[in-house]
Amino acid sequence: MSESDVVIRVERLGKQYSLHHERSERYTSLRDVLARQANAAGRLLNPFTLAGQLHISHRPAPQEHAASQEEFWALKDVSFEIRRGERVGIIGRNGAGKSTLLKILSRITEPTTGRVEIRGRVASLLEVGTGFHPELTGRENIYLNGAILGMTRREIRYKFDEIVDFAEVEKFLDTPVKRYSSGMYVRLAFAVAAHLEPEILVLDEVLAVGDADFQKKCLGKMEDVAEREGRTILFVSHQMAAIQHLCTRALLMSNGACKHDSSTTDCINYYLKSSRSIPKSLLKGRKDRQGNGLALFIDAFFTESHSQEKCLELVAGRSYSLCLIVDNQSARMLEGVVISYAVTDEFENNILLFRSNFEGAEINLRPGLNIISSFICNLPLAPSSYSLTLFGSLRDAEVLDSITRAQDFRVVHSEFYANSCQGLPSHCKVLKETQWLCTVPNVETDAELYSI
Repeated sequence: MSESDVVIRVERLGKQYSLHHERSERYTSLRDVLARQANAAGRLLNPFTLAGQLHISHRPAPQEHAASQEEFWALKDVSFEIRRGERVGIIGRNGAGKSTLLKILSRITEPTTGRVEIRGRVASLLEVGTGFHPELTGRENIYLNGAILGMTRREIRYKFDEIVDFAEVEKFLDTPVKRYSSGMYVRLAFAVAAHLEPEILVLDEVLAVGDADFQKKCLGKMEDVAEREGRTILFVSHQMAAIQHLCTRALLMSNGACKHDSSTTDCINYYLKSSRSIPKSLLKGRKDRQGNGLALFIDAFFTESHSQEKCLELVAGRSYSLCLIVDNQSARMLEGVVISYAVTDEFENNILLFRSNFEGAEINLRPGLNIISSFICNLPLAPSSYSLTLFGSLRDAEVLDSITRAQDFRVVHSEFYANSCQGLPSHCKVLKETQWLCTVPNVETDAELYSI
């Protein structure tokens, strides 16, 4: 592509904030302040202590509040280029600098260092209702946002019905938006941003508020905007599946710097590998769990059928046992326990689900430690990275314990097929053996069956 195809150029961008820290010697209540003022007034009115009070007034007052200032770089030395029609995802942990970057690109705030070149009209949706006036109606805010984007009244009127249909707020169009729910707010805001034909569309967690149907609708619209209309999209999200589905390229932000810039799949894999800080086999100390705690998952690991050694790197086609160590912390037998575990991929999509009651298994937990084994014959997973989500309930009604990403593991090779084919993990993660046969149809007997 030529130099003219570059619509966003960021060079050595930096954004600095000053953080003020105030420290106090002790907590001061309103009663303390009033008592201090009353005592001071009493001393001033007492003629015997007036001279002493005047003398004390020249002393420096004790410093109750000490303030310090710290410089914080939300962005530092960020450089990249984005070309026309690219769909770029921006990923990273909270506080990595993603939203600050989008605010600079949207001209909401100015950079401290570096420069940004933007060619084209930018429409931003950085949070719910950005650019909306709460006292104005939905109809008035459509025209207000269009005017902010530089659209003429005629252009807004031409797209008006399309915006209202997409947002599904026709019934509340003449209601002040301050009375909208968060879902209605974001539907209308996204519809305005996507339909008023900006050359560059900047979106920050726009899918975090809407329901599943709205999210699917937004993804379809963004694909249509990028592919058919050739517009540029910058999309920030913590939903890796949405980034993978929509974007062709991704930037990984970390501590205010751009750490990785590559294809979407490579960048997401790099991010997931670098962010995996969950200790292996230390489920007992996990705080991010749900349930009543009567029984807790203590450990989870795979063993091969002929060995008792733990393994985190598996081979598709081989048989394994998943061993779960469960601690019944109550003083009684827990009968009718249902154990389930799901295998999720690197984008947190559920791939496989196993439940003890699917096969009629009866699990009763004695007080103390219990070992539960689940045998998996011919592991049907294509080579890739996976995680286990564990779930235990009492009679499938009362949640005992639930932990997401309880254990990470990898399938590194495949012996599933006779010819050692590895499968296609980018297309499908589940492998299944079938039999294939090619024959010639009999026109006389098979005509109706095969529609020939």
